[in-house]
Amino acid sequence: MAAQTDTDRFLCGHGVRPSLQRRAIFEFLVKNPVHPTAEEVYRALSPQIRTLSRTTVYNTLRLLCERGAAQMITLEENEMRFDALLGEHGHFKCTACGRIFDFACNEAFAGVSAALPEGFVAGQTQLYVRGLCKNCRESGAAPAETHAA
Repeated sequence: MAAQTDTDRFLCGHGVRPSLQRRAIFEFLVKNPVHPTAEEVYRALSPQIRTLSRTTVYNTLRLLCERGAAQMITLEENEMRFDALLGEHGHFKCTACGRIFDFACNEAFAGVSAALPEGFVAGQTQLYVRGLCKNCRESGAAPAETHAA
């Protein structure tokens, strides 16, 4: 029997039975913190895992999120992205290049909790910011149309 990997222990600790596909999908999220869509995960892994289907990718990502091993983030209306970084952090999407960046925002989360009505307790807080990343701003890229949230 093969030794249990850190990935296997993490998945088992979240109630996810490790399989070749589940392990590969989770490890892709960890090694590629680009907040991929399910389709991007499928396209990246399917050449190496011939038996991988889109359904397996979607179901695995859903399972990882349900069990707290990953999180789903929605930055655009019909675009679900996935993130293996579980600690509180914000997401910044560049409206020119489309890249998504993580950033620390502990003070913002504390401010949200403090602003809740008396007796309310936040279970999950997500912060999304849209604008121009440093590279696009310095290159003079024009932002795509943005909408106030």
